[in-house]
Formats: sequence, structure tokens, C-alpha cells
Amino acid sequence: MVIFAAEVTAFVFGFIYRGRIKGDLEKSMNSVFQKYDGVNSETHAVDYLQSQLECCGVNNITDWTAIPWFVQHNNSVPHSCCKANATQCTGQLTQLDLLNTKGCEAKLEQMLQDVLSYAMLVILGFAIIKVHQLI
Repeated sequence: MVIFAAEVTAFVFGFIYRGRIKGDLEKSMNSVFQKYDGVNSETHAVDYLQSQLECCGVNNITDWTAIPWFVQHNNSVPHSCCKANATQCTGQLTQLDLLNTKGCEAKLEQMLQDVLSYAMLVILGFAIIKVHQLI
């Protein structure tokens, strides 16, 4: 019975916090992107995220114009914003056809929402099995 209560509680919390992902995620991502300097751990996280999700910036590519690294590097975005097959990409905003222009926040949020939805379905499935065992 305790396990059943824990499963129901987890399901309810998952449902409640599902709506909070967007605000918290965007705030955290803005903070990490602002710390981008080309060498620190935030840089590695941003580069990995942008290259894996094929995105650039938090909301879109223009977010980079407000980040100090952009100005310090000749008004260019990191190479992690370049499309996978764009070998001539320099990160200059004049090369938009070679750059990923959509932001990472929406893609990462969707990914997290999907994972949370699957987890909630699994929890619900286990709860249903427990109910049938109790009957």
C-alpha cells in the first residue's frame, strides 16, 4: 500500500511540475549562456547542447548578440551553432544559411516534457497493476 501511495504521489507531482519546466528552464539556460567564455564548463555544456539539438541561443540565434562572447569574437556565434554539414561556417551572422537559427529552449523543453510524460505513463501503469493486485 505504501508503494501505491508513493506511485500516486509521484504521478501527481509529475503532473504539477510539468507546467513549471518552461519558466525554470529558460531562466537557467539564460544564466548558463551568459557565462559562455569559450573554455569553461558552461561553454562545453552550451556547445554540446547546440550541436546535439541543432539549435542556437536560448530562444533563437539573435540571443547571442547580448552575450559578451559574441562581441569579443567579432560578432560571431560559436561554431556549435553551425549546421552539421556546413564546413565553410565561420559563425558570422551573414551566413544564416549555414547556421541553426532556432533556439535550444523549446527543443530541450519538448524533450524534457516527453521524458516526463513517459515516466508518468510508466508510474500510472504500475499504479494500475497495484490496484488490480489489491482487488
